[in-house]
Amino acid sequence: MTAVSQSDMRNLARFRYAIRKLLRFSEEAARKVGLTPQHHQLLLGVAGFTGEGWATISDLAEFLQVRHHSVVGLVDRAQTMGLVRRETNPDDRREVHVSLTADGARKLRVLSGMHRKELNGMRRSLDLLDFGTPAAPKRRGKGRGKSRA
Repeated sequence: MTAVSQSDMRNLARFRYAIRKLLRFSEEAARKVGLTPQHHQLLLGVAGFTGEGWATISDLAEFLQVRHHSVVGLVDRAQTMGLVRRETNPDDRREVHVSLTADGARKLRVLSGMHRKELNGMRRSLDLLDFGTPAAPKRRGKGRGKSRA
């Protein structure tokens, strides 16, 4: 097992803090446009997870990391809100494709713009973290502090 340095732990703590701040921002942004955080995540999964512009219930369960029946309930509520629509796959009638309505797509665009701004603001602090390489030893330059002889 590789030893974890104090610097590694500090970077992990800062990274975890940044993730939590982003999640909190995201939750609040969703509520500002009249969605639950779960509905926002659902819209993201529908629009982008498969790259097809639609997703199956199984795709969405994987994306959201929840059980199949939980996604069915979430899609039911989103459909009632006018955010998504369901269409039976003509090639496999057991499969349902979930896609965004115009209103769902509009709300997702608004939220995505808000998130882009937030992520751009976070980029500098995340770039300061160094996870890929071991920390180089700090060197003392001339004129900095007293030497320890």
